[in-house]
Amino acid sequence: MDGLVMIAASVLVLYWIYRALYHWLHEPRAVNRLILGSGEPLEPDDEAVLLLESCGYAVSSGKHRLPIELELDGKPLQSRIYVDYIAEKDGLMYAVKMARERQPMNWTGSGLRDRLLVYSLLLPQMEGILVVDMRDGSVRMVKFLLDNQ
Repeated sequence: MDGLVMIAASVLVLYWIYRALYHWLHEPRAVNRLILGSGEPLEPDDEAVLLLESCGYAVSSGKHRLPIELELDGKPLQSRIYVDYIAEKDGLMYAVKMARERQPMNWTGSGLRDRLLVYSLLLPQMEGILVVDMRDGSVRMVKFLLDNQ
């Protein structure tokens, strides 16, 4: 009986080791998750915040600037990505992007992918991206359903 317990315990330990190695080997090379700071303070009469609140969202922070370091032909470059607001609804968090006249949103699959997928990949803790258009007073939610296969 003792031998059977030892065999079962050994199999369980080997399985745990296998799963840990499997996850470690299949984890993306640079899996650095971005952690957003507090962002800029919110203005009390911000029209976008008021629109989001009228749609049931609680805006928790203002503009965030995410620095991006990259290389071009071995030479370092720096850039940044902006998230206009962070909003919450029903315990879920959303990145908020403002629609801009000089860069109109292309509401096709490829247009949304090209403009917004980066936010979903950099901020996987977000449920989706809210696009606020102050011209027509709309808030649209974009959610990328990525299959890890």
